[in-house]
Amino acid sequence: MKLKRNHFLVFTLMALFLFLQAFQNEASACTLILASGKATSNGRALMWKNRDTSALLNKLMYFRGPKYNFIGLINSADVSGREIWAGLNDRGLAIMNSQADDLIAKERKDGGSDNGVFMKLVLGECATVDDFEKFLQKEKGKWDLSANFGIIDANGEASFFETSCDYYTRFDANDKKVAPFGYIVRTNFSYTSPDYLEGGGFIRFERMSHLAESARAYNDLNARFILQQAARDLVHEKLHSYPLSCKLPEDPARPLYVNTNDTINRNSTASVVVFEGAPSSDRPDLATMWVILGQPISSVAIPVWPYSERVPEAASAPGEKTSPLNAFSRKLVAFLYPDQGGRMSQYLNVNRLRTYGGNGVLNKILGLENQVLEKAQNQLRIWERKRESPEKVAGFQESLANFALESLLTEFPDLK
Repeated sequence: MKLKRNHFLVFTLMALFLFLQAFQNEASACTLILASGKATSNGRALMWKNRDTSALLNKLMYFRGPKYNFIGLINSADVSGREIWAGLNDRGLAIMNSQADDLIAKERKDGGSDNGVFMKLVLGECATVDDFEKFLQKEKGKWDLSANFGIIDANGEASFFETSCDYYTRFDANDKKVAPFGYIVRTNFSYTSPDYLEGGGFIRFERMSHLAESARAYNDLNARFILQQAARDLVHEKLHSYPLSCKLPEDPARPLYVNTNDTINRNSTASVVVFEGAPSSDRPDLATMWVILGQPISSVAIPVWPYSERVPEAASAPGEKTSPLNAFSRKLVAFLYPDQGGRMSQYLNVNRLRTYGGNGVLNKILGLENQVLEKAQNQLRIWERKRESPEKVAGFQESLANFALESLLTEFPDLK
């Protein structure tokens, strides 16, 4: 009897461990791309992260670092901004990461627990991709790291660094042997791991690779493509599931649902960050950070610039509160994912997405976002000819964020 109880206890503990591992992998998954100016339509380095995490409330914060000041994406409950999950500094250096569980050192219990703290240090200390590599060498062995770090700078450099506690490997998007088409896709596995089965995100990697290949072929690899197509993609190629183009059920009582656990736009996507690199090393003020504070299909992208020395009120909040843009997004997500029992929280109501208000949620979202994109692009052309003051840049980004928030509230008046 005692033996059976011991077996039951062991089985229970193993099941719990596997569940927690699965939850951790799901909660920390991300989809990323990094491209050199040779691959993008405007000739600037480009970087993108769909942040998938269990910390669904996100906001922006402005920091004054020891050498450089920066804007970072943080968890809303992180009052001091201890950890940064993507960011851009005033020298034009941007950083992001994806968790790579196959790089976790076996003796470490919390693989990658220092990833966010480390990125915050980098933004305050480094101006170039080479600076980052030197910083990695200097700090080797001091941090619990397990990540694919993506870095671009104002010189046009763009590299991924597969990084563990004890070693790293650099993948340069400007190196034809590494990136023959000038871009690199990453999810949650590494190429330098001794065990290729411990990573994750293989379905998302395959899908994004196909999207990037198509975009580059048409010279369409840019921030607009990433924000409006890649980041919001709901296709599951393995299941031949194309929810935005298939016929909807005629019976409204039996709507179409899609499981978004393995799509690029996931039920666990908390935010999106797209970085457009500076046009030259002497204009780092023009490096742009586009942010969607929420699941991509539920909010509008806004631009911010560290040169402004602040972040918009609609994208920030005091204490542990989340930002107004993020709060709106969570309400829309609740409408699009109406069933929360069991695993139903992973299922998106496609009927609601495509028919809300007559023309659908995405059409409303993209219509507003196109206006933001056009206003920002027009203003950037002016700033390229004449450098503007930080105060006026701050005022402009504030006006765009306010426009996005107020327009969303107007377009979706019945969300509570």
